Formats: sequence, C-alpha cells, structure tokens
Amino acid sequence: MDFQLRDVESGQVYHADENTKFIDIAKKFEKTSGKQVLYVKFNNDIKELFSKVSKSGSIQFCDITTPDGVRIYRRGLFFVLYIALKEINPEDRFYVNNTLNDAMYCEFKSGEPSEDYLLLLENKMREIVEKDIVFEKKTIDKFDAIKMFKEIGEEDKALLFKYRKKSTVNVYYAGKYFNYFYGYLPYSTGYVNKFKLKKVEKGFVIIHPTNRFPHDVPNYSYSPKLFTTFEEYKNWLDIMEIKTVGELNFIISQGAERVREIIRVAEALHEQKYAQITDEIINRKNIRLIMIAGPSSSGKTTSARRIALHLKVHGLRPVPISLDDFFLEREKTPRDENGNYDFESINALDLELFNNTMIDLIKGKEVILPKFDFKTGTRFWSEETLKINENQPIIIEGIHGLNERLTTSISKEQKFKIYVSSLTQMNLDSMDRIPTTDTRLIRRLVRDYYFRGYSAADTLKIWHSVVSGEHKNIFPFQDEADIMFNSHLVYELSVLKLFAEPLLLSIDNSHPEYSEAKRLLRFLDYFLPITELDEIPKTSIIREFIGKSSFVY
Repeated sequence: MDFQLRDVESGQVYHADENTKFIDIAKKFEKTSGKQVLYVKFNNDIKELFSKVSKSGSIQFCDITTPDGVRIYRRGLFFVLYIALKEINPEDRFYVNNTLNDAMYCEFKSGEPSEDYLLLLENKMREIVEKDIVFEKKTIDKFDAIKMFKEIGEEDKALLFKYRKKSTVNVYYAGKYFNYFYGYLPYSTGYVNKFKLKKVEKGFVIIHPTNRFPHDVPNYSYSPKLFTTFEEYKNWLDIMEIKTVGELNFIISQGAERVREIIRVAEALHEQKYAQITDEIINRKNIRLIMIAGPSSSGKTTSARRIALHLKVHGLRPVPISLDDFFLEREKTPRDENGNYDFESINALDLELFNNTMIDLIKGKEVILPKFDFKTGTRFWSEETLKINENQPIIIEGIHGLNERLTTSISKEQKFKIYVSSLTQMNLDSMDRIPTTDTRLIRRLVRDYYFRGYSAADTLKIWHSVVSGEHKNIFPFQDEADIMFNSHLVYELSVLKLFAEPLLLSIDNSHPEYSEAKRLLRFLDYFLPITELDEIPKTSIIREFIGKSSFVY
C-alpha cells in the first residue's frame, strides 16, 4: 500500500508503506535541509519518529525551534539523566522543581550535590547519548502501571494514574529502563546531545538548547529573586501538603469540606503576601510610584486592586493611572520585523510625556491626563484635572513597569516595582512539571472566550507571539523588581478545567492549533474537577479569568 505524505512547507511528496516509520521520512528531509527533526506534525497531530505511517496526509518536520520541540528535547534529557543516576547511584532520585531562566532546576533525594557528583553524572549521560538508544513506547493497563511504579518506589506516578479516567498508560523504555512522561519523546538518546549540568543553590540546573538558542547550550544567568519566589511557593505547598497533582486529586476525592479548606488556605496565603508587599512599601516611606508588571494572564489587575486596598488600610489613598493612555499616535508607532505595528514595544509609548506627567504629579502640580482611542489610534485629553497629595501613591499596571526606561526621570528611591506571574511549583509527578506558561495560557483561553469574544483557536494562534514578546519586553527585567508575587493558586487548574475543556474540544484536526489543543486536553485530564465555585472569594485572582470578580468585568 502506497501512502503519500505532502510537506506543508515545500509541497514535496514522500512515499511510504505500512512498514515505514516517520523516522525514515524525517531522515530524507534532514539530508536536504540540514535540520535535526525531533517530531513531525501529521495532519496537524504530533507523531513521534518511532511511530509508523498508517495513511496519507500532510506532514510538517519540526525541530527545537518550536515549543513542542523544546519540551520533547527536555523529556529526552530527563530520561537520560534518570538512566545515568540509576547506573551511578541506584538509591538516589532527582526531582524536577521548576524552570529557572530557560533551564530546569532539580534537586537530589541525597541532598546537595558536589561539583564532582554532577561531573560524574554528566559524563555518564554523555555515554548514554553516545550509545544512541532508541526509545520504545508501550501501552499497558493502568492498574498494571500503578503496580509497576509502586514496586520501584515511584509512588507519585502511581498516585497520578489512580485518578485518571483513561484505562491505559503509555510507558517508555530505553533498553532495560522504563519511565513515564507526560508528552512525547525524541527518537533516541542520541538526539539530546547538547546539555550541561550546573550547580545552583541546593541542587542543579540542566541547561540545553531552546527555541531562542537552538544551536548550542546557551550561557546561563541565575536569578536569585526568582529562585526565592519559587522556594516560597514550595513552602506554601508543604503547608497544604500538596506537592503533586496526585496529592491534590486525593484531597478533592475526599469531598467538599477538604476542597473548601484548600481554597481558604490558598487564598489566605495570597492575602498574607499582599500584606507583606504593602508593609514593604510603607516601610520605604518615600514611595510615590508603584509599578506592577508581569506576563500575560498573570493576574496583574487583581493584584493592583488588592494592593491598593491594603494601602488604604494604612491610611493612604492610591491613585491608579493607565499606561495604555500614554501610547503614541498610530503613525508614530514602531513596526516589528514583519512590518506590523509593535504595540508591545516600549517605544510604542510616549515616554517623555509619561515621565513629565509623573514628575509633575509627584511635585504636587495639577495635570491633565491623556486618553487614547484604540479604534482610531489617536490621543485626546481628559476634561478633568488631577492633583495628588503625599499620601497618594500612583499605581501603574503594565508590561513595561520593570523597565527602567519607562521611569528614567524618577529617582529609584521613589519607585517600588512588583513582578507578578503565575509560577507553578506543583508537579504532575517528580519528573513531569507543570509549565508556568501552560497555567497562564489556560487562564487566557478562558478569559478571552468569556469576556473578550475570542475563540480558543484564536488564542492559541497568537500565543507564540505573546510569549515571544514577553521574552523581549518582560522577562529580561524581572530581576529589577523589588519584590515578586507568585499569583498561582494550587487549586486553580481543577477549576479552570471546567471552563477550558469544552473550548479546546471545539478545535478539530482541520486547525493548525489542533495538536496544542490536544496536548492541553491531555494535561487537564490529570486533574479532578473542583465544582464548589461559590467557595472562591470574589477578590480571588482566579475570578479575573472565570468571572464574578470584585475588581474586573
């Protein structure tokens, strides 16, 4: 039987039969393109290279320059690290904690590693890569998988499988070793030949190529503030006795009272952090400008309102000012490399007008604030004037709040910068983490549909450019923050699941976004739902996305 696979980009047709694997087609593509293929998209669905072609269709050859390519490369590295650790020290285990500036921060069961231990492990990993062991996927009964992983001490994986509706589990093998991964793997160990282990704090980071640095291991820049924020949330999870999704599901399965308790504790921890942020602002005494910044769907709006409430408790009268009203008029807006208006660039703002306005307000002068009409791309002026007193700090919310260029004319002693992001610390299991971008994406999918009129496909279509803009305009400045606030709620994905699943199910394989929708559906399938929505306070961050918020909509 002759199957025909048409390359979406070049139009070239490849021929296959029932014995052909996608690796065979990918090798032909690699010879002419010089690129290393990590996976293919077949009829808009991701296929691993060791799987067989079963019909004709369209094909795309994908490498590490895609988000899925990075995820696949990373999982391959984790499996190689797992094998290396088993061969060097079978009693030890490693735990994937979180992303730390494009690298993965991990810790060992045995404690803080020495440089020699990491070097020994890295050398063993390179041996395994050199052997080019082909990964094999086997589908087994869920209860057999639970038994398998319990026998090797992987209780977290066994607990994860327990609460899934699906009756089977895909287990990956590399020679005599097996493991479970949420998501796909590369063809073999030889595909993940670029990496470095570097000691950081009590553990280490795995540095590897990314879609922004695809050709080699990038230089690593450590962020102590970000690390501290993740550690703080890790301590919160310890308080709630939830480190993995399996443990969260166990609590949900115990009934409504336990769910209510988790919601209350999670919200109380947020309230405590807002109070701490406010205390720091008050103790600085001279703060006149409070800047709140963070990536998309991080909860900046709710955070700004809740901090304002805490400031009022201290007798202050904060004044919110919208950064959006300081956009340049359309004809002066810079364009990106594709010739489109770049509204996310800091140069799209009238920086001179903004600085002059802030300085005049801080000096006690009366000002007229600009207004911006986004439909016409023109500026007009408010009919009302504004004058503030010393007990009226200005609150500015926007993506450029941490960039010193935005407020270059205002002294640092008068500014307080807050970085807000949903920094997920809870994992699916010890080696399968929940990416922080996935939490924000699911938040945005829900909000865009219910409150902004966008379909799930619309949101998925632009998400890559949103993240790209964040890497350019937000993440490089996160260490400029005086304090970081982690807006993630341990229970939120079990709530968002109810809203997001129907939206994602509307995307079929005729859409280029199908593979991403399918990935997110598989991800949400791990969570038991929380239906006690009335227990979520109207001041909660999550209300900004699901509705009935005291602050938005």
